[in-house]
Amino acid sequence: MKKRVVAILMATVVAAGLLAGCGSKGGNGGEASTEEGKVINIYSWNDEFRERLEAVYPEVESTSKDGTVTTLKDGTEIHWIINPNQDGVYQQKLDEALMKQADADTDDRVDIFLSETDYVYKYTDAEADAAMPLKDLGIDPDKDLADQYDFTRITASDADGVQRGSTWQCCPGTMVYRRDIAKEVFGTDDPTAVGEKVKDWATMKQTAEELKQKGYYAFASYADTFRLYGNNISDSWVKDGDTKVTVDPMIMQWINDSKEWLDAGYLNPTVKGQWNDDWNKAMGSQSKVFAFLFPAWGIDFTLKPNWDGEDGVWAVTNPPQEYNWGGSYIHVATGTDNPEHAKDVILAMTAKKDNLLKISQDYSDFTNTKSGMQEAANDDATYGSEFLGGQNPFQYFAPVAENIKIAPLSAYDQGCVELIQNSFSDYFQGEVDFEKAKSNFETAIKERYPDITEVVWPE
Repeated sequence: MKKRVVAILMATVVAAGLLAGCGSKGGNGGEASTEEGKVINIYSWNDEFRERLEAVYPEVESTSKDGTVTTLKDGTEIHWIINPNQDGVYQQKLDEALMKQADADTDDRVDIFLSETDYVYKYTDAEADAAMPLKDLGIDPDKDLADQYDFTRITASDADGVQRGSTWQCCPGTMVYRRDIAKEVFGTDDPTAVGEKVKDWATMKQTAEELKQKGYYAFASYADTFRLYGNNISDSWVKDGDTKVTVDPMIMQWINDSKEWLDAGYLNPTVKGQWNDDWNKAMGSQSKVFAFLFPAWGIDFTLKPNWDGEDGVWAVTNPPQEYNWGGSYIHVATGTDNPEHAKDVILAMTAKKDNLLKISQDYSDFTNTKSGMQEAANDDATYGSEFLGGQNPFQYFAPVAENIKIAPLSAYDQGCVELIQNSFSDYFQGEVDFEKAKSNFETAIKERYPDITEVVWPE
């Protein structure tokens, strides 16, 4: 394992002594064991995957009251190792386990683990040898996963195009808006009519001015728009084998537009970033914020819990720019002693359309079969959302998903995405000037990834 890959894999691990054992053994090298183990260890950051597996996987027999152990019909136990995403804890614990994988007892090995889009490439990197190629499990992605959205398969692949993970989720983003505000400002709350008023950034800017004149903000925060720009970069933050971060012109466009929009009064100046109390309150009934940019999970897990009004006030329409936000990828760890069970889980959870449609019905996920999501988009009776007043949001998710072109990935994406926003938040708020914000990003990214030697800014 090369030093660069080790540095990436262990970026969140404090205990540097763990590196000493790296590469001492190669696990099973991707070769299936002849005898399956009796314990399947699955690493994740919450219960989302467990709940969906228990809902659709036919081999589930029972689950312990505390949710830590799921027993399959053949007696095999799934042990759920859950650590929170916050402050990098999940990755730290996973990385520690993966670094010990070669020397671990079979029942203690990582068998399956999950990753998110922001850091999936860290684990699919072929040099890291953390996630097995699906073909080594007997899964033919071109045949068995042919109905998946192409960009999800690309996201789960290494630089050579070898797929090393799969997902039940596809996370196309839409715009979710307040019907009451739309009626007051535009005279209509019809999703098609509103969609015309937000169809691109130039039109969205004119609409933001209309909203401002009536006392409303277009969006809560400059962070709300980041994914639309960041998902449309033309090159990766860090090229394979390189030690410099290259900031894409689309990121600079986000910086310039965010500053302009905040200064113009189109964004709420008190909401600094996302995932904080002010941002949550901006989703409440007393808020003056017109819209949020969310995929399906954002509506169900974020907007809905923060809304304190009646159902039917929010509706979905097209975003000003197509984008994808999120996605949980399932990987089989190199060295697993449960390759057959792992294969069965991946196929059941990410390839069987009926299972995925049930997940869509039960959990409102936009799932990862093209044919299934077309069915959902055309079935208002089954997929209409009570929270959205009976509207079928899949009508808007589906066309976005068809057109997503995944941005080039790198193992440094999470740090770059987080730190560019953190560094320029101070600039947007007038606390530092533009050059100081750039300097702060350069310092922060080199501290996060010591192997990074340079940051290149577009001219």
